[in-house]
Amino acid sequence: MPAAQRFLFALVAILLLAACERAPTLPKLNPHDVIVAFGDSLTHGTGATSDTAYPAVLAALTGREVINAGVPGDTTTTGLARLPEVLAEHRPRLVLLCLGGNDMLRKHPAATTENNLRLLIQTIRASGAEVALIAVPQPKLFGGAPDFYARIAEDMGLPLEADVFNDVLKDHRLKSDPIHANAAGYRVVAERLAEFLVEAGAL
Repeated sequence: MPAAQRFLFALVAILLLAACERAPTLPKLNPHDVIVAFGDSLTHGTGATSDTAYPAVLAALTGREVINAGVPGDTTTTGLARLPEVLAEHRPRLVLLCLGGNDMLRKHPAATTENNLRLLIQTIRASGAEVALIAVPQPKLFGGAPDFYARIAEDMGLPLEADVFNDVLKDHRLKSDPIHANAAGYRVVAERLAEFLVEAGAL
């Protein structure tokens, strides 16, 4: 094979590999599109005030309407039960899905949590909305996010923010208690999510 042809094949292979490694993208949001932040106490903003919870700060940073649909204590199972009503009420274009922490605290089987997250994503997509997945760390020292978040994101082609809550909850200056952020922590979450949505193409 001539050298030029070998170079061309190598270049095509590199480009294909780069395309495969690129994070899944989201469609560009219009100015009036609604974003729903769907989750538990970390979304609700436990440890801070409603105007310093991450959805409120994200709305201010992006100029988009961000609905705070966080319910303290929510698990992936209870989230599945209330999701259809939230989707019907707000008709979001994008849902930021952040659940799983209470499943881990209550020692629910990881396989059940993973399956429920997949069902949540399928339900959101069936409504016509896009999904971005936000991982939460395991409730133990140096826990990090469980592997199932990355597996779901890869299998279902979703953008994943895997590290922000892990980073915030490792820094005592950003926490109100062992498992919740404070106002400064939620601001970091909002700033990181704004960058994440820009990189994913939504903003």
